[in-house]
Amino acid sequence: MQEAFASGAVIDIILALMALEAVALFALRRRLGRGPSRLEILVSLAAGFFLMIALRTALTDGPWPIIAAALAGSLVAHVADLWLRWSRTVASVPGGAS
Repeated sequence: MQEAFASGAVIDIILALMALEAVALFALRRRLGRGPSRLEILVSLAAGFFLMIALRTALTDGPWPIIAAALAGSLVAHVADLWLRWSRTVASVPGGAS
């Protein structure tokens, strides 16, 4: 198990599960005809994806600029996710933004 963490393999498994999650959410949205849009799903998962890349790089003693870039990417995705959620909430409130 220690080798799975040291090599980053455990993070690869998590990333694969995240990809399956995206596929499942896309299929569920298509079947139900409602729920978050594809963009909202991708942006939401992107924040976690970038965090996993930062963690994998740190676990494998990768270069710090990659870690910093991945953390910055996670921040951008998180802010975009919040903005999309906030916009949807404000637009659905009577008297909200047009």
